[in-house]
Amino acid sequence: MFYVYVISSLIRTYIYVGISDDPNRRIEQHNKGYNKTTKPYVPFKTILIEEFKSRTEAREREKSLKSGSGKEYLKKLEVDIKI
Repeated sequence: MFYVYVISSLIRTYIYVGISDDPNRRIEQHNKGYNKTTKPYVPFKTILIEEFKSRTEAREREKSLKSGSGKEYLKKLEVDIKI
């Protein structure tokens, strides 16, 4: 199984979308500052985790969430979670 995960920085306005076969491990790595891209935005909260049967399906969803409409959806989702 593959997963698309979305995390949001708790200290800055930053949303990251990623793909992994173990999203909890990957999110932990992000929070520990192991990833150069996300290190300046630590710590993170999880916004979304979706499961897919294949890497291809997960990659398509990841690309969708990184598009303009996908980013708008994630911003709204993040606001809904804060309430």
